Amino acid sequence: MQSVPLCGQMDKDRMYRVLGRISRFQREHGSVQVKSRWAYAKRLNTELGRKVAGAVTGYAEENHADLETKGKISGRKKQKLHLWRKRDIQKRCEHQAHRRGMRISRICAWNTSRLACDGSGTVVRDPDNHSLCTFQNGKRYNCDLSASYNIGARYFIRELLKPLPATERSLLEAKVPSVKRRISCVYADLRELFSEMELLRAA
Repeated sequence: MQSVPLCGQMDKDRMYRVLGRISRFQREHGSVQVKSRWAYAKRLNTELGRKVAGAVTGYAEENHADLETKGKISGRKKQKLHLWRKRDIQKRCEHQAHRRGMRISRICAWNTSRLACDGSGTVVRDPDNHSLCTFQNGKRYNCDLSASYNIGARYFIRELLKPLPATERSLLEAKVPSVKRRISCVYADLRELFSEMELLRAA
């Protein structure tokens, strides 16, 4: 498993070099003659997506986990490459998961990176290292890890509330109002919801 992330990083570095060359070419020659270069970048993205999808589904199967896929992004050309890869990875993961008998669940990813997993509010990204952030309470944390907790929490909040009778669900939502608005749910909300469910069962 160690060779997968190393290979992925090499492919990403190669992609960034290609994007840099495209950017310089556009500045010097304009955007008319750059289509073939973008086509090459897209092919690199497709190959990277294939590798990442295989690693993701393999890891999920090895750990007996279901797959959760996130929502959409938007932006300029460089971000569009991210979008191409993201969509390709999602499709490939879904196909491979279905072949292996794994369940797929889509999760809304809005604000999962922006909100701290401990419920303290919005995070502040480290200007020198974007993989790190500072919570409102001063805690330093990994941005992707915090977002992963929030994504997982939204899945479990939905799975916990969905099968409940309407009266019981309304009672829990009254006790934990934050779970009603899924795009702002974080890991701390899941923990609070679980505690309230345990108290309700014990009553």
